[in-house]
Amino acid sequence: MNALVMIGQLLLGLSLLVFVHELGHFLFARLFGIRVDKFYLFFDAGGFKLLHFKIGETEYGIGWVPLGGYCKIAGMVDESLDRESLRKEPQPWEFRSKPAWQRFFVIIGGVLMNLVAGIIIFTALLQKQGGYLPTQEVNRYGVYAYPSGRALGFKTGDRIIGTHGKAPQRFSDVLPQSVLLGGAVKVERGDRTLWIDIPGDTYKKLAADTSGFPLFDISNYPTVVKNVAEESAAERAGLQAGDRILAVDGKEAPSFGQFKEFLAKRRNDSVRMEIVRDGDTLALAACTDSLGLLGFYTDFPYTYEKYNMGSALRYGTTDALNLLWTNIRGIGKVMSGQEKARETLQGPIGIASVYGSVWNWFRFWYITGMLSLVLAFMNIIPIPGLDGGHLMFTLYEMITRRKVSDKVLEGAQMVGMILIVILFVFVIFNDIGRLLH
Repeated sequence: MNALVMIGQLLLGLSLLVFVHELGHFLFARLFGIRVDKFYLFFDAGGFKLLHFKIGETEYGIGWVPLGGYCKIAGMVDESLDRESLRKEPQPWEFRSKPAWQRFFVIIGGVLMNLVAGIIIFTALLQKQGGYLPTQEVNRYGVYAYPSGRALGFKTGDRIIGTHGKAPQRFSDVLPQSVLLGGAVKVERGDRTLWIDIPGDTYKKLAADTSGFPLFDISNYPTVVKNVAEESAAERAGLQAGDRILAVDGKEAPSFGQFKEFLAKRRNDSVRMEIVRDGDTLALAACTDSLGLLGFYTDFPYTYEKYNMGSALRYGTTDALNLLWTNIRGIGKVMSGQEKARETLQGPIGIASVYGSVWNWFRFWYITGMLSLVLAFMNIIPIPGLDGGHLMFTLYEMITRRKVSDKVLEGAQMVGMILIVILFVFVIFNDIGRLLH
């Protein structure tokens, strides 16, 4: 059942992304009067189709190979390698007869649609999420720095300014994933302002950190109990709403972050807490669980800001572009040899495992939005056979005013297809290798 859920999410996610991508090519082709012979979701290898129908001159259908899809544009050198039609004189309704600038938009249409789809998905998720935590709220107490953050130079109480002179409005933008690939964060400490460098391997160290703590978080506020979970260790210990925890095992814990850090080291162990209740100081004993938790919620001192349509669109665009930039930097590390392709690249099996065995719509759309951005970037890489390869030849023509011959385009397409097949085989075997280990 778990495998079926993963496969189902993979097929639905990729189907949506492929449809959106090919729709971009289709719409621009039709806009410029170019005939589209076929528009297919999945591949109809061997001519076998699950469903097909024709409207006008275009055949629409669903193939039987459920990974990908295509939009066959008349007069374009693509994966079909239809040499016979290319030997004829160019027709007014063919791709090859159109000006270079029109062909440019037809080629880039899929990438643009995937980029727009990613932004729309992230915008919708923010609207669903409802609100964000302003950085200025967190800066009232400053951040709580955990061991990994302290090792880089962060200190508890630091107020985050960001990287451009003032703090990002959302605290979630203070340390985007791209910064963990190498960057810097600007903080205020007392009356001083300083930069703290983030080495390029920080994300690896955080992933390997068994504590699960980030560099810093918002937990630098007093540990005041808001409510206690029923039948929890906190309830058995006698904690009540309104209690303020001052110390653990004789060590001062002035903030919730300090309290969490203490308890993380005392999993499945007994601890003694010093608390204040109605002005009186009391001592309580409790036993932590396997995660170092007691089972209560704190009195959260911060106020969230709600998203409106404008802010959701603005921040949805920001989130999408940040995620895109993170993936670009990640691919750059692979190409420069800083990362191993075997550890980084994933195929269908790996992507299915990322979706997970539980169908959660929020997670599904987040991953699908992320994949839409990755698909946009991967397609724009100037490799023959991909949109970026076609774009490269078109830009060459626009600059030099010399058209690349169909024979050269056919050869480049063949080379590109071989490279894509090799990459596909690599990621499939890489996925299998991960499963076996």
